[in-house]
Amino acid sequence: MLKSLTILLAFQALGELLSFAAFPSIPGPVLGLICLLAFFFLKGEVPVDIQTTANVFTANLGLLFVPAAVGVVVFWPVLAEFGVIILISLLVSVVVTLVGTALLLDRLATRFMPGDVSEVSKND
Repeated sequence: MLKSLTILLAFQALGELLSFAAFPSIPGPVLGLICLLAFFFLKGEVPVDIQTTANVFTANLGLLFVPAAVGVVVFWPVLAEFGVIILISLLVSVVVTLVGTALLLDRLATRFMPGDVSEVSKND
């Protein structure tokens, strides 16, 4: 299990290196998983020890949500007192972001796209 864990961490480190050096907009762990997938395709199979280690991780994946659950329990009085205000502010911020993005896209489309969009759709 130590060997397979080392292999998994090495691919994550490779992904971080690729993210830093070549693809800064893609997270390192994602690039590491892509490299790991390419390695599996080249090898033709998933080694048994890596599969066993991955099964152990997925079986205990719920433990990763424990910190979030503890945070909810610890801050429950705050959530109970300000929950409605937090929910309203989240909803308003989502709506404002969507409307702002739509307006910006509309202005950019009229500025940078040649012709009228309604004329193009009438010709089709």
